[in-house]
Amino acid sequence: MHGRLIRCLLPVLLSLGLAAGMSPAVAASTPQTPTDITAPVSPTPPMGWSSWSALREGSRLTQDGIKAQARVMHGKLQRYGYRYINIDAGWSDHLDAYGRSAWDTTRFPDGIPALAAYLHRLGLKLGIYLTPGVPIEAYQKNLPVHGTQYHMQDIADPTQPGNTHNDSYRIDFGKPGAQEYIQGYADLFASWGVDYIKMDFVGPGGGLVPADNRPDMRAWHQAIVATGRPMHLELSNSLSIADAATWQATSNGWRTGGDIECYCGVNGSSTPLTGWQRTSARFDQVADWQPYGGPGAFNDYDSIEVGNGDDGGLTPDERQTQLSLWSLAASPLLLGTDLTKLDAADLKLLTNRDVVAVDQDAIDASRVSKSATAQVFAKTEPNGDVIIGLFNTGSAAQTVSVATGTAGLPASSSYRLDNLWTHEVTRSSGDAVAASVPAHGAALLRVRPWATGMAAARPQTGLTVTAPGTLETGRQTTVAADFTNWGTTAATGVHVALPVPKGWTAAPVSPTSFASVAPGATVRATYRVTAPASIAQLFPTARLDATAGFRWNTRTGARTAGHTSVLLDAPVRAPFHTFNSTPEPADFSQVGHALGIRAAGADVYGSKNEYGALYIPGAEHDGSTTTVRVTWQQYQNSGFKGGIMVRNDITGANGSPGFVIVGVSAKKGYFMQWDADGDGRLESGTAPNGSGVGTPVLPSWIRLVRSGTTYTGYYSTDGTTWTRLSTANVPSAAATQDVGLFGTAHNPGYPNVNDFADFTTTGY
Repeated sequence: MHGRLIRCLLPVLLSLGLAAGMSPAVAASTPQTPTDITAPVSPTPPMGWSSWSALREGSRLTQDGIKAQARVMHGKLQRYGYRYINIDAGWSDHLDAYGRSAWDTTRFPDGIPALAAYLHRLGLKLGIYLTPGVPIEAYQKNLPVHGTQYHMQDIADPTQPGNTHNDSYRIDFGKPGAQEYIQGYADLFASWGVDYIKMDFVGPGGGLVPADNRPDMRAWHQAIVATGRPMHLELSNSLSIADAATWQATSNGWRTGGDIECYCGVNGSSTPLTGWQRTSARFDQVADWQPYGGPGAFNDYDSIEVGNGDDGGLTPDERQTQLSLWSLAASPLLLGTDLTKLDAADLKLLTNRDVVAVDQDAIDASRVSKSATAQVFAKTEPNGDVIIGLFNTGSAAQTVSVATGTAGLPASSSYRLDNLWTHEVTRSSGDAVAASVPAHGAALLRVRPWATGMAAARPQTGLTVTAPGTLETGRQTTVAADFTNWGTTAATGVHVALPVPKGWTAAPVSPTSFASVAPGATVRATYRVTAPASIAQLFPTARLDATAGFRWNTRTGARTAGHTSVLLDAPVRAPFHTFNSTPEPADFSQVGHALGIRAAGADVYGSKNEYGALYIPGAEHDGSTTTVRVTWQQYQNSGFKGGIMVRNDITGANGSPGFVIVGVSAKKGYFMQWDADGDGRLESGTAPNGSGVGTPVLPSWIRLVRSGTTYTGYYSTDGTTWTRLSTANVPSAAATQDVGLFGTAHNPGYPNVNDFADFTTTGY
């Protein structure tokens, strides 16, 4: 039977008593026929929490740690639909006598069944993590298959990987005992009270190992149905879109891409959890996978990293974008954040019932418009309302619009717009739906044709605030605030204000009040803005908020708002110079003895020489010792680098010889690389390109010592005890060279940040 037909039947199945909240005993009293149909679980996307993003396999992945998360969900989120508590990798540390994962008794001394019972008493559900295949250990020990005469070596093919992680052997389902092994696993989970199974590293898909787990998923599906217990089966990760029909028929959801986690926390921290690059990559996935999701089986775009404020790695606008896109896509809303540290503003986002309803309609939105800096997604509800998401993927605030016909709206002279984030109701004219959207932000609207008898609503308006992305302290710039009226009536008595933060000044250089702004018209208020004279830290971001008050129908007052953000640099002082060879602009800053480089760039190795540098011309010579403390690094790609650079001419990015770098990557370790053959390219080093040695911590100290044309690199984790990285002869080194600091992101378009302090070079 086709998966889509079955998903349409799910509400009927549920009404017959197969609801996910049913106890195991009741569910078992209604046995299922093990046929290839979607398991009878909720027809709406699951909502809840998963342990991986925030807890990983750390010390808080314990029964007490999980209970603490559950209590917060029960008290603050459950009433809005969040109910799953999913334990990801790390819950098992050994196998049982039948080759199945068993719980770590240190982490879970009372056992998984007791934890499931605790969650069920709160009205919550338990999820568990697994990977397909026969574990290699189980094969080597030739453990028996529960309830049969067969053993692991009877059912496994050791010549083939069991999953794309390559931690098991392939199950040959043509052999007797194979289906029984899966059935024993499913029965075990059902007996524990499991409600959700995440099956990770399922292929074919994006994994490097060519495993094919389609037979496994058919077997698991059959086994879950045979248990009589509704258990949601979720597949991960980077599933093959060519096999979407198999995932539809055998599971309840599938991850369309890789992990949303950036794995870019320093000193082993899980925070930040993600970043804009990982989040914005989902736009294309949502568009590509749209035809395959629906009630009972969902496209899964991975964890929602909203809830812990800036620790999640996204700005407030980006958090709103993630929730908007996931909801338009009817994706599972599984929080990856630490619920015990919920941010109050983020909690309001997560508990917005209007937005949650968009997700729970189980309808996948289509992408109806895409440009270099904007995208629009839309879907039509059963009652005819159209949900429209206007997304600004660019780096500056802008108006994002879509023609009403393109969005699927019927023709009308005007439309009612319900802003699902602000809860404002407005009226717009008939050709397009538009909004002012900040950088990386979103407007989420419920739209319907304006009908006679609807309550009066103010005109749809917007305020788009634009300013340079970066500004030096004490410098002036121009900030513009464009007020647009997309409504059907004039906005009168319009006044635009720009109340800048403390330390800033703003003075209008154009009219800021306008008697009337007709439908379809835009007016601009311009301000001369001066940044504060000093800053206390490297690269702070300031938000500039503008407001506009107006009246409509000559009597009713209203307001609209807009904002933008500006990155502040403090000018670099002599003797330092700056240089950038990346295609994108780089930022440099100096605050006291602290020096900062914010630069993108593909890499510094081989043919790639894209970096930002703070340097002193001609300061390197025989006998020089250069030392710096690396205080902080922020990155999206683990191949990033930052540290000390020596070169005959640092501005000769594409060919200057005498080239040596030494530094640290907070993800991969310490490194020294050099140009041994004098062609101006790094080709030799302590470790292959993109990797390092040692266990990186921040702060760290790095040092480069020159003797003749020989260089020795060192690192220290305490500034006192030094470890030698390597010694290299670089015959092309000039008698005097440039020396300084560099940063490269290994990630074009997405800059990393390197913060340094206490730079010294002897003999200068």
